[in-house]
Amino acid sequence: MTVKKSRYRRILLKMSGEALMGETSFGISPSVLKSVAKEVHDLRCIGIEIAIVIGGGNIFRGLNCSEYGMGRVPADHMGMLATVINAIALGEALHHLGTQARVMSAIEMNKIAEPYIRARAVNHLERGRVVIFGAGTGNPYFSTDTAAALRAMEIGADVLLKATRVEGVYPADPEKDSTCKPFSSLTYQEFLGRNLKIMDMTAVALAMGQNLPIIVFNLRKKGNIQKAIFARRVGTLISGG
Repeated sequence: MTVKKSRYRRILLKMSGEALMGETSFGISPSVLKSVAKEVHDLRCIGIEIAIVIGGGNIFRGLNCSEYGMGRVPADHMGMLATVINAIALGEALHHLGTQARVMSAIEMNKIAEPYIRARAVNHLERGRVVIFGAGTGNPYFSTDTAAALRAMEIGADVLLKATRVEGVYPADPEKDSTCKPFSSLTYQEFLGRNLKIMDMTAVALAMGQNLPIIVFNLRKKGNIQKAIFARRVGTLISGG
């Protein structure tokens, strides 16, 4: 199927685990899961090739290891497993809508998910399947933002869409300062120089090395994924300028 009026043919969508919580404080909101799956399904139906990386913060965050009295490495392993739970949930929601999806894990768990192999992931995309990457990079100390940038470059994505709970990249925390407004655009150097916190700096530095554009936007507003793809003003664009 031909993609019309789209800036991008192949996208990598990065979702935080917290985005799946909706208004709850833990776990997966069925309504949010269905809403996200429907938007992804609609994009797939018009020919966009879609890969997804999901965080696991709605279930467990490795960065909170000190609260549990455990080391960072095992805590990060638990966080990776949480991302696989989210990936399976989204994959099933897509299957329910009639969209083929494949969950690929950076940690081998063959009875649950396919092992991540770059050529196989690209083949799935070319065959019209949505690919959902779980378990981050498979290594502790690396965020799922970094995993998203890495996978986006490996599969040749045209853009990295970073879905969050706010409107874009702000100069300060908008939940603490209601007067601050999001940037419409930033260069990679501006983002890194300002030490902005909404996205892992390693991920932005990786994207800068390959000139991979990043759009940070609010996932909670229905239709924002399509707006980002079809050149309608949404969120903050991070690029080479």
